[in-house]
Amino acid sequence: MPESPILRDERTDFVENTSYRWAYHLLSYGLLASVAYRSFVRNESSWDLLALVIAGGAVATLYQGTHRVLSWRWAILTWAGVVLAIAIAASIVLLSS
Repeated sequence: MPESPILRDERTDFVENTSYRWAYHLLSYGLLASVAYRSFVRNESSWDLLALVIAGGAVATLYQGTHRVLSWRWAILTWAGVVLAIAIAASIVLLSS
């Protein structure tokens, strides 16, 4: 018995992409929570998990950049976030020593 073809439209693509977005956020924030727990509660190094979070963001950014969907506003906000994160990390390191 032949199966009927599955019709795809914009709504299907939208719902599918939204589900991927939710899954990505769940994994990223779950990994960040695990990193925080390992660091603050168990006093363990968790660079491996943090590298997964950063690599996931880098892959998405590179993909979007190669398809030219990123704006100058996005670039400025991203670099501001990077500078702010470095400043916070440096202050935590300096205060803990």
